[in-house]
Amino acid sequence: MTGAGETHRQDAQAVSPYYQIIGKSLAVQRVFRFIHKVKNIHAPVFISGESGTGKELVARNIHSTGSKRKQNFVAINCGAIPENLLESELFGYKKGSFTGAFRDKLGLIEEAHGGVLFLDEICDLSPLLQSKLLRVLQEKEIRRIGENRPHPIDIRVISATNKDIDQELEKGQFREDLYYRLKILSIELPPLKERGCDILYLVEYFSSQFKKEMGLKNLTFSPDAMNCLLSYSWPGNVRELKNEVLRCMVLCQDSDVISKEKLSQRICMSAQRASPISYDFFAARAHFEKRYLNQALARFNYNQTQTAEQIGLSRQGLFKLIKKHQIEMP
Repeated sequence: MTGAGETHRQDAQAVSPYYQIIGKSLAVQRVFRFIHKVKNIHAPVFISGESGTGKELVARNIHSTGSKRKQNFVAINCGAIPENLLESELFGYKKGSFTGAFRDKLGLIEEAHGGVLFLDEICDLSPLLQSKLLRVLQEKEIRRIGENRPHPIDIRVISATNKDIDQELEKGQFREDLYYRLKILSIELPPLKERGCDILYLVEYFSSQFKKEMGLKNLTFSPDAMNCLLSYSWPGNVRELKNEVLRCMVLCQDSDVISKEKLSQRICMSAQRASPISYDFFAARAHFEKRYLNQALARFNYNQTQTAEQIGLSRQGLFKLIKKHQIEMP
């Protein structure tokens, strides 16, 4: 994504060495380390995670930072194409092999030759296509539909799913031999609700992007609105957050501040349910302290000296609170 101002670009680069991946949480740091470790290895990669967590984004970063970055990256969603069409899309076909085959067609597997084939929603592959894909991986060759002559193929496969592939395996919906071929290097992407402080960075990133696209100068979320965004569970993950920021920018482009009332109703209602009135003073204070420190540390890139100075604590006092609340530091 592009379109952020100069200050924001510098901050985004400090946050992430990878294109479009924004965050400083420990969960995202683990994703960065994984990409760095596997980017130059030819073995298959398997990515799992909820919808909207950025599985294709991770796959593209593995490709774009690795030794095959000058080769093709070919992506296909296995669940978005009917089975009869998916086979011809993947494997290609020979002219005259079926009605409508008026010319030879190169399949996506061959298009990825020398590079990376990204198979999203791999669990939606039919048993027949699972079998054919397994043969490609075993034999390192491919036969187009209606053709007997095999073609040698050299691809790195990155596959992904939002399903529990181990459950699919137990139910007999996924081939065990293909499972072991694909799940060699694997990672599960964290949902946004487990990334805490990253919401602040993502809101800033998307806001900067949309403000530039829409020609806006001063439009920010109010503290109450930001608290709602931080309290929401984000079942649609980063994709849902991006859409919400865009929606608010469009509705409030004649204002300077996006108030809590302009947020989607589900987000406001969720924040109200998540914040019941508590009459336990010490529990409420501890909850506030932990949340406040998490936000402050994230704002100053987890620099404890700078954070302590900005919020009016000594460095030793800040360290004691971090230890007290068991706050994870990158």
